[in-house]
Amino acid sequence: MPSAQPHPVLYLISCGGRPAAQLAEFVTFAQAQDWDVCVIATPDARKFFDPDPLVELTGHPVRSQYKHPDEPDVLPPPDAFVIAPASFNTVNKLAQGISDTLALGLLNEGLGKGLPMIVVPWPNIWLARHPAFVRSVALLRECGVRFVLDHDRLPQANETPSVFPWDELRAELLTQRS
Repeated sequence: MPSAQPHPVLYLISCGGRPAAQLAEFVTFAQAQDWDVCVIATPDARKFFDPDPLVELTGHPVRSQYKHPDEPDVLPPPDAFVIAPASFNTVNKLAQGISDTLALGLLNEGLGKGLPMIVVPWPNIWLARHPAFVRSVALLRECGVRFVLDHDRLPQANETPSVFPWDELRAELLTQRS
């Protein structure tokens, strides 16, 4: 009797930013697409959401710190990554191979393994024009990382909040499975 295929595992990495408060709806969408979703938060992302509902929704702990080397892994290994929202710092550090947080360590390993990765940067428009950020996005694209990035939709200082491109991310995730 054939065994059931396990669900592919999606690591949803969240950085600090207001869109992090909206992760549950995206998790639900990804689960409906047959993904087993694990949420990993940068330390600053934890300021923007309560992890308990996400733990209940995913069945996995929300991790933000490295585990002790002798502890077992509590998350299944990833098959793909989504970084939403992705901060200016995280995009630049990922391009440079810096692993000073659990999220970046996992992303750097995933990049080295060639796992699919979708990044949705959410810096303000001025940071998105910074030469280091522009170079980082270009380098990561050369490495096969896919971006959902519309400079016209990025937040601007002292203006009405911009709408995070969740719909575009959903569409990009659908192409990931096809």
